[in-house]
Amino acid sequence: MQPRNMSMSGVVDLAAVKAAGEAKQKAEQARREQAARGGAPAPVGLVIDVTEETFEREVLQRSAEVPVVIDFWAEWCQPCKQLSPVLERLTEEYAGRILLAKIDVDANQLLFQQFGVQGIPAVFAVLGGQAMPLFQGAVPEAQARQVFDQLIAVAEQQFGITGLTAEPGAAPAEVPEPPMDPALAAGHQALDAGDLAGAIQAYQNVLSDDPGNTEAKLALAHAELLKRVQDLGDHQLVRKAAAEQPADVEAQLKVADLDLAGGHVEDAFGRLVDTVKRTAGDDRERARVRLLELFEVVGAEDPRVVSARTALARVLF
Repeated sequence: MQPRNMSMSGVVDLAAVKAAGEAKQKAEQARREQAARGGAPAPVGLVIDVTEETFEREVLQRSAEVPVVIDFWAEWCQPCKQLSPVLERLTEEYAGRILLAKIDVDANQLLFQQFGVQGIPAVFAVLGGQAMPLFQGAVPEAQARQVFDQLIAVAEQQFGITGLTAEPGAAPAEVPEPPMDPALAAGHQALDAGDLAGAIQAYQNVLSDDPGNTEAKLALAHAELLKRVQDLGDHQLVRKAAAEQPADVEAQLKVADLDLAGGHVEDAFGRLVDTVKRTAGDDRERARVRLLELFEVVGAEDPRVVSARTALARVLF
């Protein structure tokens, strides 16, 4: 059960790089203010209806303090009517260690598309601003309970998230915010200023000292993609050249970048998988490497990435 970065503003929205951290900072600030007033956290409903307008507040921000389980459902979906009562009953039973967010897919098509939902009911979780798929279909209560237990363990071990419950009379613990790496901050400032080359250099500096820095890796992948797209020139001419010269690998790489930057994820992946299939030697390797780079931009656990990895494996082996 591995998380992936979640952005509701498009696949290459630069704000997504900092979204998870900002959500957690807001939640921590709210807890500190509550503690300063000497009161207990205000009671909240454990099962809530969420819309596109309330998603950031009710899911992303709350996910910094409690695992948020998302139930994608629809009124016409019979399996949904079997699963939803099970999820609601378990949520109440877990008494604040899980928050259940119910999303009507008919009324919230953008969220449905952003999560890459293939069918309903579909259940995801969000932890610390990051999303992960849990299961699809009406599963038995015992299986759902097992998944909830695993989710809580991941929340505590990897994110330090313990839920909404606390010992009676205990004030929320003060959590100091670690200072941001100056080089990482410089990268964010360069992005905000539109200096993509400067941002790329800053993120590379971070990774040279800390190769495992997830935020820098994600930011670098986004910045490099946007820099390539920025340097393309006339996008219509780029697409025309690729259509007229399907054997031109460089032309296919450029259009794949355009597609991903425009949010057409499946088109970008499909184009590069086809290019790998048609080519050999250095050309095949260039297409394969670019595809892996685009996987990094979208996130390894995204269902579209999982599907494209399978397609890539088929053409390679």
